[in-house]
Amino acid sequence: MANTYSQVYIQIVFAVKGRQNLIAKENREELHKFITGIITNREQKLIAIFAMPDHVHILIGMKPNISISDLVRDIKAGSSKFINDSKWINGKFNWQEGFGAFSYSKSSIDNVVKYILTQEEHHNKKTFKEEYLYFLKKFEIEYDEKYVFDWIE
Repeated sequence: MANTYSQVYIQIVFAVKGRQNLIAKENREELHKFITGIITNREQKLIAIFAMPDHVHILIGMKPNISISDLVRDIKAGSSKFINDSKWINGKFNWQEGFGAFSYSKSSIDNVVKYILTQEEHHNKKTFKEEYLYFLKKFEIEYDEKYVFDWIE
């Protein structure tokens, strides 16, 4: 869109269906590249990405030409098909319904990138459930815990 200017930074978080550990370390880089391609093809700017075995964090500089929901739908649909076609797991791979989207100011970007890229270290101290619920509280997002992902305890 001509004469449209924006500066919107969104961290997107979503989980593997059933919170299963299905994203193997050896496949992580290939998954990152594939998701990067989807984001780039949708004319968005990938700033950081990291896939844990059971969830993904992505930081994007969003342009106003697509909704966050449409972008996440495209990322999840495309990457699930890619994982299934690559036969990384026995059975069918799916992402869980829903996602978290958290906005940041430009001054926070370096800290968010560092946070995303140190996910393995971070999850030695805090579970994904603890992390996700922390985000919901930090950003003052009202939620009903029975609708926040399917947690495997």
